[in-house]
Amino acid sequence: MQSQMPLYPEQASNFAPQVDNLVYFMIAVCVFFAVVICAAVVYFIFKYQRKTPDEIGVAIHGDLRLEIAWIVLPFPLLLVMFGWGAAIYVDYRHTPTDTLDVYVIGKQWMWKLQQPDGRKEINELHVPVGRNVRLIMGSEDVIHDFSVPSFRVKMDVVPGHYNTMWFRPTKVGKYHFFCSQYCGTDHAVMGGWVTVMEPDEYAKWLSGSSGSGDPVAIGQKLYSELACNTCHLPDGKGRGPSYNGVYLSQVQLADGSTVLADDNYIRESILQPNAKIVAGYVPAMPSFQGLVTEEQIVDLTAYIKSLKDQPPPAKPGAAAPATGNK
Repeated sequence: MQSQMPLYPEQASNFAPQVDNLVYFMIAVCVFFAVVICAAVVYFIFKYQRKTPDEIGVAIHGDLRLEIAWIVLPFPLLLVMFGWGAAIYVDYRHTPTDTLDVYVIGKQWMWKLQQPDGRKEINELHVPVGRNVRLIMGSEDVIHDFSVPSFRVKMDVVPGHYNTMWFRPTKVGKYHFFCSQYCGTDHAVMGGWVTVMEPDEYAKWLSGSSGSGDPVAIGQKLYSELACNTCHLPDGKGRGPSYNGVYLSQVQLADGSTVLADDNYIRESILQPNAKIVAGYVPAMPSFQGLVTEEQIVDLTAYIKSLKDQPPPAKPGAAAPATGNK
């Protein structure tokens, strides 16, 4: 069917067939009812046309059976559409655990992307075929939207927060991506290409690149330069909590609630350190808003992620607190 519709994007991800099948079903239902209704209209035009110039039609005040039929008959079809769409959405929003994580930063009017090994790309994204890929996306200025029509995926990219989406490329090739949210004068040229490669070719591509350095090493250096290591000691006895074993754990907050220490949590800890205070600490950490770029936040996050398997302190916050935050 795709070959017969050259203007229709080809299917190149795990989501594409699911989305297309749902759309085909909805189109088929709409066409069916359109044909039936139009046929009925044409039939009634001839059946009930005026036979003589002075003929007066019979007044019709409605038919309860017809009204019930219009409600009852389409209802199961609507439930099927809703359930089908909900199942696709749930799959789309539940990211697998074995993803290749790529950071995406939107900026008027370009896309900056960083591979797990630190290689940076501009308006280009290379991924291996058959591998689950997660995009962790943020904006440096206004709202953007990362859209890959051939993958049938899209997601808003907003300032001040990370949004994520995932997909699994199923076909080797080159596929256009766009910003599908109007973002200013040059919005129309804010796009690029996803290059889907065989796994061995992708590995060669990574190994053959000079890259931009290991993001963990860069993040560790930046962690020291910003003096984060003077407060966030590994044993948890500093003025701030330890980051050992924190990533993807549940953090106890001062108000008694807990929060998942994911990428958004780490980002918020850096830019808005007093938004959520870790239990046992007080809000005294300065904000780094405007002092670090989105790319530096990515590197800091990579370093904090690398501490995930380090043993956490036995009693976080046991020392007399002076700073606080995530």
